[in-house]
Amino acid sequence: MRFISCGEALIDLVQQPGGDPAATPWLGRSAGGPVNSAIGLARLGLPVDMLARLGSDAFAGQLADYLSGNGVGLGLAPRVDAPTTLAVVAVDPAGHATYAFHFAGTSSFGWTAPELPAPRADTWLHLASIAWVVEPGAAVLRSWLEATAPGWAGVSYDVNVRPTVIADPARYWALVEPLLRAVGGAGGVIKASDEDLLFLARAGGAPAGGVEAIARDWQAHFGAAAVVVTLGADGALAVGPAGTVTRVPGCAVDTVDTVGAGDTFLAGFLQRYTADGDLPGALRRGVAAAALVCARQGADPPTAGEVDALLAAGS
Repeated sequence: MRFISCGEALIDLVQQPGGDPAATPWLGRSAGGPVNSAIGLARLGLPVDMLARLGSDAFAGQLADYLSGNGVGLGLAPRVDAPTTLAVVAVDPAGHATYAFHFAGTSSFGWTAPELPAPRADTWLHLASIAWVVEPGAAVLRSWLEATAPGWAGVSYDVNVRPTVIADPARYWALVEPLLRAVGGAGGVIKASDEDLLFLARAGGAPAGGVEAIARDWQAHFGAAAVVVTLGADGALAVGPAGTVTRVPGCAVDTVDTVGAGDTFLAGFLQRYTADGDLPGALRRGVAAAALVCARQGADPPTAGEVDALLAAGS
């Protein structure tokens, strides 16, 4: 199975120790949820192409080098005359990251129909994050997905809510719901964190009973093959056909930060799920991959060997 990861490619700016108000040091990390997932898939030994708009500045060169250096194909990534999208990252003492985005006029959000490929029956399409909800490009991406979703080998969507981008849950839900409908209608996989589900549930209409009940409702309403929910240190759950719920526990690690955890989970999950459809095995592999990235600074996805070793140690 070949993969395409579609969405934004950006730079995370993380403040470093030292400096003063006149000259604060910052670390610029190649990032973006779909980029992290593409790197994760490639490090797990899977062929993957990046479908993202890359800009014309030095940061765009960094992103291109990072992706290609990790074996991610760039044949579907158009280069455009625009600056690279930036995210300023704050990490709290518990390692939890929050993001402030700077993207007016930047490369990630100006999609046009000719930049998007025809579906491929031998390729799994993964879509994620803010490129799918920020206009003007989001409307182009939604129309493309609705027209092509049934033509791919499979489709997955990581909701990856960013309230600092759209603070109103009702507005966010109005943009996400057509994507859930398209992915579910194609028998795809919907992935969200527990925080994503609870934020969107504030738009109204969510059932009582918490995260599991919301996931059950999504699966029944949209018809997805699986609605997968990450639960932080508590592992993950998935609701499959007929509302069957599968849960797996988390893997204990010393957390450095959570940057890229959900994106890396998705890579580990897809490696197993697309191979044999084993939902419990895919959840365990995703949780292990996410745990390993939490034990490192920044989004630094593990190799297949590292995931195998962690799973073996816990068996």
